[in-house]
Amino acid sequence: MDRFGITIPFDGVSLTEQREWLGECADRGYTDFWSSEANGTDAFTPLAMAAAWIPDVRLGTAIVPAFTRGPALMAQSVAAMTEAAPGRFAFGIGTSSDVIVERWNGIPFEEPYQRTKDMVRFLKEALTGAKVETEFASFKSKGFRLGRKPPEVPPILIAALRPGMLRLAGRESEGAIINWLSADDVKTVVPEVGAGKEIVARIFVCPNPDADAVRAAGRYAISAYLNVPVYAAFHEWLGRADQLQPMWDAWKAGDRKAALAAIPDQVVDDLIVHGTPEQCRDHLQRYVDNGVTTPVLALMPFGIDSRAAIRSLAPDNS
Repeated sequence: MDRFGITIPFDGVSLTEQREWLGECADRGYTDFWSSEANGTDAFTPLAMAAAWIPDVRLGTAIVPAFTRGPALMAQSVAAMTEAAPGRFAFGIGTSSDVIVERWNGIPFEEPYQRTKDMVRFLKEALTGAKVETEFASFKSKGFRLGRKPPEVPPILIAALRPGMLRLAGRESEGAIINWLSADDVKTVVPEVGAGKEIVARIFVCPNPDADAVRAAGRYAISAYLNVPVYAAFHEWLGRADQLQPMWDAWKAGDRKAALAAIPDQVVDDLIVHGTPEQCRDHLQRYVDNGVTTPVLALMPFGIDSRAAIRSLAPDNS
C-alpha cells in the first residue's frame, strides 16, 4: 500500500497527550492522519495540532458536514488548515446525516446533494482568493473574499454513498470518501466515481481474534449507523436489504434488543475488519485490491489495548 492512514484523535487520550501517539504512528509507517466530525472533536483542531507536531504526514478531514458551517466560515477553516500544513492537507466534505445536521445542530437537512455541490464550487472559487459573486441554489453568499489566501487550493474530496453522490465526487472533486462498506462492495462503488480519482475509505478495524466479542460490540455500532436513512438506502443499493430488513423492522418497532439480535454475523464480518493482526492486514489489502487508494483505519477498541492495536496493524510493526 502506498498510503496507509488512521483516524485521529485517539479515543481515551486527551488532545494534549496525542503527540507521542501520533509520532509513533508516523515512525511506524502511517502516512495519513484523518479526522472526523460528529459528536467528539471538531475536524480541524486535531489536524492543526498534528500539523505542528508531525512535519511530513498527510492530513485530511473525513468528513466535515456541508451544512454546519456557513460558506465564508468554511472557506476560512479550510484556508487556515491549508496554511498550517501546506502541500499536505486534503479537505473531505459531505452531506453528513439528518441526525447530525438537523437533530443535533438544528439546521434543516434539505437538498443535501445540492448543498454539497454548491459548497464545493464555492470553496474552489473562494480558496483562490477571488471575490465570490456567484449565486448558489442552496445558500446565499455575496461578495466574500478571503483575507488570507492559502498557499494553494487543497484537494477536495466528497463523501459519497450512492451513485448520484459518487458521480458528483468524480465530476466536481479529486475523489470520494467512503465508509461502512465491505471490501467486495468497493468494486460496486469505485466505478461510479470514475477512473483516476482518489478513493479514501474509512475502514472499521478491531484486531481481536475473539470473534464473538467483536460481533457483540460491533452490532451496536452497526445498528447506530445503518438505521440512519442515508446509510439504510446505501445498503439497500449494495444489495444487503434481505440481511438487514429484520433489523430495520425491529428498530422501527422500537425493539432495540431484537434489532441487535437480528444483525447476521456475516454483516458484522463484512463491515468490521477483525481477527488476528495478520488476518486484519490481509482483509485490509482486499479493500486496496478492489480500488481503495487510501485506506484509513478507524480503530474499534473492543476488548483490546488501543496502543497495541495501532502497533500491530502498522506497516512497520516491528
